[in-house]
Amino acid sequence: MFTKNAFIERTIIGALSILKEAVFAEEIAGRRGLLQLVEPRTRVIAILGLILLALLVKNIQLIWLIYASCLLLAVMSRINLVYFLQRTWVFIPIFSLFIVLPSLFSAFTPGEALLTWKMFGLALTITRPGLLGAVLFVSRVTTCVSLAVLLSLTTRHFELLKVLSIFRLPSIYILTLGMCYRFIFVFVETVEHTYLALKSRVGSRLHYRRGQQVVAWNIGNLWLRSADLSEEVFKAMVSRGFDGEAR
Repeated sequence: MFTKNAFIERTIIGALSILKEAVFAEEIAGRRGLLQLVEPRTRVIAILGLILLALLVKNIQLIWLIYASCLLLAVMSRINLVYFLQRTWVFIPIFSLFIVLPSLFSAFTPGEALLTWKMFGLALTITRPGLLGAVLFVSRVTTCVSLAVLLSLTTRHFELLKVLSIFRLPSIYILTLGMCYRFIFVFVETVEHTYLALKSRVGSRLHYRRGQQVVAWNIGNLWLRSADLSEEVFKAMVSRGFDGEAR
């Protein structure tokens, strides 16, 4: 159980959890599963096509079929199904359910009444069109999110960046995205080392207000380090013949 005194530790653990998730995703992308063996461009185009299909169709059964196919592909790609469902159901589909909740009722979607009850003197009625629309919306969001997560888990980040060249994005944008992805891990490691150094000097007991000040100082310090590092990296690239084109 975290207390107010563990403010810094919560911050560090949250940052490190991102790093661990990314490392584990890279490990999954390196497995010899079904999708991992497919050529990256073909994989991306196929999954993007399924996402587009799920967005356009209005047949709930067809959307459920696409979602079932996504789960089957995840299993055949050697992805733990429980892990996959946790990544796809934790936030976005549940959040979409709350968004569409008002449309269930007759005040927003009139039609055939399915269920009526009174609350605080008000009659609340769930209609058939409202229920069907909500199920369609949540199913569509869940399917699209699941396909996007499946693509991210089965494709290494540098492969995904190379695929972006299909859409004729300028190479400098692709290069910048790749460098940002790599240096996120460098900065997370820097934050971890800073925290360990601080903890070794002051111990684990630190008032949460003081902890907030320390975190704020580290944010500013990390910003300065990132600016200095970007200059050093660019100079190193130029000294090695970089001319603005990614190779």
